[in-house]
Amino acid sequence: MKLGKKAGLRPFALPLRNVFGEALLNVARENEKVVVLDGDLGNSTKTEYVRQEFPERFFNIGIAESNLVGIGAGLEACGFVPWITSFSSFLLCNAYDQIRLAVAMSNINAKVLGSHGGITLGKDGPTQMGIEDLALMGGLPTFTILVPSDPASMHAAVKAATDFEGPVFLRSSRVALPEIYPMDDCPFEIGKANVVRQGSDLTIVACGIMVSAALDAAADLAEESIEARVLDFHTIRPMDVDALTAAARETGAIVTAEEHLLQGGMGSNVARVVAEQFPVPMRFVGLADVYTESGEPDDLLKKYKLTAVDIATAAREAHAAKAG
Repeated sequence: MKLGKKAGLRPFALPLRNVFGEALLNVARENEKVVVLDGDLGNSTKTEYVRQEFPERFFNIGIAESNLVGIGAGLEACGFVPWITSFSSFLLCNAYDQIRLAVAMSNINAKVLGSHGGITLGKDGPTQMGIEDLALMGGLPTFTILVPSDPASMHAAVKAATDFEGPVFLRSSRVALPEIYPMDDCPFEIGKANVVRQGSDLTIVACGIMVSAALDAAADLAEESIEARVLDFHTIRPMDVDALTAAARETGAIVTAEEHLLQGGMGSNVARVVAEQFPVPMRFVGLADVYTESGEPDDLLKKYKLTAVDIATAAREAHAAKAG
């Protein structure tokens, strides 16, 4: 993948799922109350890093996602900080009732990892692609929802989620993402978006893998004298209403970009806020109403119009609509 090349971002060798594993091990070292529950996917989610160092705090529940959540909730009641981990597609589709009742409705201090979010897990195919996860978690009012965009923000998000009191959903990815932030200096505050590029002509609001793509698109647009502000919207809930309102007022047009279905995703929620606060022309980059196929990540992103080229096209449309 060539994400971030146009924007001058430095490639990172480790897949984001490996970075998650390292970050989880770090918080386990810092906090002896952290326990990890695994759905027999530790080698894929990289929670195995915790198992190797703290086997007594690692519980492989097997391919039984409902039990995974229920046992995690029980451990929280005993004073632990459980990280309940699996693929988004398995955990949310198989154990949504338990997440709703035992975690969200009970408002307990549990953390849920949805690994392999989006379509870039590639050849594993649509059964394992989490393309509905943000919409599903958005239907649970007590959950904070985090979508890191690079290695540094993943470390910061895992730390912030662990320290936060209450239910948190964190989305991870299988692929490697380029470095947007220095590893030792990543601004990350739950509920506060990061401005990763300044611009006055329009704003691109992106999360996860699409932040790098947005920065590439902004670099392309700059060659046409269109200066795009880029927001790393790492927190889907609570939303940074102030950042969105400022973007609408100051740049006059907004494009959203996400590796998720347009229906119920980040963009639809951004649109609601913009409509309430300061309506401006908007365009949306994401998955249409479709289940994708297996393939190489780059090929899938191109086919389903989730590239920097697609973001730039949407930005030109929004900018033209702003001009009238």
